[in-house]
Amino acid sequence: MYINNEDFEKWMQKLSKKLSEIGQDLKSLINTKEVFDPDEKLLDNQDLAFLLKVSYRTLQRYRSSKKLPFFMIGHKTYYRVNDVRSFVREHMDFQTYQEFDKEHPTDDKDKEPE
Repeated sequence: MYINNEDFEKWMQKLSKKLSEIGQDLKSLINTKEVFDPDEKLLDNQDLAFLLKVSYRTLQRYRSSKKLPFFMIGHKTYYRVNDVRSFVREHMDFQTYQEFDKEHPTDDKDKEPE
């Protein structure tokens, strides 16, 4: 296959532009600490399935039944730790809640009662 110089330069410009866009996306993901509140941590499907010891399909069932709040960025599903904590408290057994709380402690415990 032969590519002339003009086509090659156009192709390289497109590639450079796409790489710049990807770089911007990566910068925004790296700076999520500045986007979300400090106590608003995120978990993805893999993290949550591992923590709750359930399959991805089970998580999908929880989402479909609207028991577990979620949001998507691109094609990736994320959960807020506070939403997951509420879900676990309401729908899981006490031991699962204790394990989750151990992994993701609330900052409320550090605060003194008013």
